[in-house]
Amino acid sequence: MRADVRRVLAQTRFETVTVLRNGEQLLLALILPLIILVGLGTTDVLASVGSLPAGASQIQVATAGVLGVAVASIAFTGQGIQTAFDRRYGVLRQLATTPLGAGGIIWGKLGAVLAVLVVQVVLLATTAVVLGLDTAPVSIAGTVLALLAGAAALVSWGVLMAGTLRPEATLAVANLLWVLMASVGGLLFPREGLWGEIAGLTPPGALGDALRSAIVDGTVAWIPLLVLLVWAGVGSVLARRWFSFD
Repeated sequence: MRADVRRVLAQTRFETVTVLRNGEQLLLALILPLIILVGLGTTDVLASVGSLPAGASQIQVATAGVLGVAVASIAFTGQGIQTAFDRRYGVLRQLATTPLGAGGIIWGKLGAVLAVLVVQVVLLATTAVVLGLDTAPVSIAGTVLALLAGAAALVSWGVLMAGTLRPEATLAVANLLWVLMASVGGLLFPREGLWGEIAGLTPPGALGDALRSAIVDGTVAWIPLLVLLVWAGVGSVLARRWFSFD
């Protein structure tokens, strides 16, 4: 048992270092969210597009949205693309035949997502505080639960995509969905009306709602969290069924 844990931790460390040393991954996971946070936190973009709720703080809304984008960047797009190309070059197949096993590979990737997510949250939260974020009303529990549930939902579907599509298709689809999640999917900007209700039933919309409830309103949004857990469960079942190492 201890040997298995050591193998998973070693794989987690390897996966984490790989992400942090990859320029494209750093751009997607850290630099772009940071640029978006500074842009939304220091300009009137949110108010001009009608995405600033009445009485809400601009930096609070921006921080909630950007944390959601950061989760999508590493858990869905980044991990999906990396897994897809690992699959093409036979890395996954080779690792699956080692004592690490298929289960160890998945746990290692999940561990890497969480490790990078910690770096993202520390960097973005520190920047948000410098820009004027008031941490007093923030629900820490709600934020942590939203981040974990969102990461679980998005990584399961990212891995499913990587294990069923060709790497080139994964690259295109993952980047396209990242843009759609951030722009119209309710992740970065709150959506109202019927579209907002529909978006709230999707992983990016539910993650955005959960983070805004925690950071802007200081509450735990249980329904969006439940939506995320359902998506995580369905994605995990489908990934286990359809994921191919070849």
